[in-house]
Amino acid sequence: QVQLVESGGGLVQAGGSLRLSCAASGRTFSSYAMGWFRQAPGKEREFVAAIIWSGGSTYYADSVKGRFTISGDNAKNTVYLQMNSLKPEDPAVYYCAAKVRAATTRGLEIERLYDYWGQGTQVTVSS
Repeated sequence: QVQLVESGGGLVQAGGSLRLSCAASGRTFSSYAMGWFRQAPGKEREFVAAIIWSGGSTYYADSVKGRFTISGDNAKNTVYLQMNSLKPEDPAVYYCAAKVRAATTRGLEIERLYDYWGQGTQVTVSS
């Protein structure tokens, strides 16, 4: 069983930055991909970014490209989402997810392909 615990959410002004963390435990993750998704009130959950543990390939949604950076610390089994230049459309509950056996970035934006999910962390942006 895999446990994912997100942290780092909070309130920030528009234009500001936050760094989210996702601590993973319970398995070895060398063959996994880790993703971040978000869900705003009244909207469906959407893909934000993903990283493949082995090799570090990354993939971003167009809406966050150039502003958000996903990275991983293998020694700590932790994935980060650095969010810069936050906009009023970024507030949501941000979820970390793990996908077993991901060799490429193909399909990493597809929510149903992920095997494990965290509980989420709230990000609020004030204008």
